[in-house]
Amino acid sequence: METSGSVAAVVLSYLLGSISFAVLVSRLMGLADPRSYGSGNPGATNVLRSGSKTAAILTLLGDGAKGWLAVFLVRFFAARHGFGEGTVALAALAVFAGHLFPLFHRFAGGKGVATAAGVLLALDPWLGLATLLTWLLIAFFFRYSSLAALVSAVFAPLWQLFVHGPGPIAFAVIVMSGLLVWRHRGNIAKLMAGKESRIGSKEGSSARRR
Repeated sequence: METSGSVAAVVLSYLLGSISFAVLVSRLMGLADPRSYGSGNPGATNVLRSGSKTAAILTLLGDGAKGWLAVFLVRFFAARHGFGEGTVALAALAVFAGHLFPLFHRFAGGKGVATAAGVLLALDPWLGLATLLTWLLIAFFFRYSSLAALVSAVFAPLWQLFVHGPGPIAFAVIVMSGLLVWRHRGNIAKLMAGKESRIGSKEGSSARRR
């Protein structure tokens, strides 16, 4: 029962992560598909290039909420179904992987910043808040979402290991951080070349439907 329950928790977490709020919110608000303009990334930063701050905020909240909800639910039912920290860690990785490689969108997803933040908040509120503060500070002073994400990705596992030590959760945080950095490899090249777009840049694209 414990094994089947753990498998179900991981699968459901992945399916929850596969819901792209960037695509969903854009459709509901009559905006163009975020994969068709700007960076082509279905995430809040690219949705902001549509000119709709509301859509960007809703995307950010939705992607963050699904990461938080998956981990919260697994932990909520942990005692009843005998889930251990290993299952929680796998669920955290699954919802994050669902965002990066969504089943509902041909496995072409976003970069995972908001979803990772939601996961971290559910794993450890202090870790999540510290990582979010790191992102906000870097984004505010440098105006690069990608740079803020990269610095936060380096910070999060170090904090987790320092406070809680090694274990399944620390492993999950390290893997998520590694995947997040990997998903930003194109941004790293642009940052080094001085060609990365700043937060709010439209990149010369019209994102509203005509």
